[in-house]
Amino acid sequence: MNKNRLAKPATVAAGFVLLWAAHGLTFGQSVSPAPVQTSTAASSGTHPQKEASPPDDFAGLNYSDQQKAEIEKIRLDTQSRKDRVTKDGTLTPEQKDAMLQGYTRLENSMIFRVLSPEQKREVSQRIRARRAAEQASAHQAAQKKQPPRNQN
Repeated sequence: MNKNRLAKPATVAAGFVLLWAAHGLTFGQSVSPAPVQTSTAASSGTHPQKEASPPDDFAGLNYSDQQKAEIEKIRLDTQSRKDRVTKDGTLTPEQKDAMLQGYTRLENSMIFRVLSPEQKREVSQRIRARRAAEQASAHQAAQKKQPPRNQN
């Protein structure tokens, strides 16, 4: 039980360290990296396509004008960071994928902070429902893979 309590904060901390390191890499370069194709993962087949991203948990919410402005700023900032990672020729595809996923998580957490308490509750319910469905699906898939037990 103690291991589970420590695993999540340790993972989050590791993610922030990765983002911090990536920030230093992208801003600390004195020479521009060589141009890289932006769609290398899907078109060239160099590494398999990752599973599809989860549905937008923030879709369908009614935002105030102030929230819309803050969310747009967050999305633009995150997109510029993702673009720099995508164009960085010094990173491996796995490193790029990890950093892009980290930026997406960071973006989602920043957007969550902008929401009203009611919106936060709604988004939290959506996330819990999605995770429960994913767990149920994974459980069913695991049961299908197990051979039937011999009951003699």
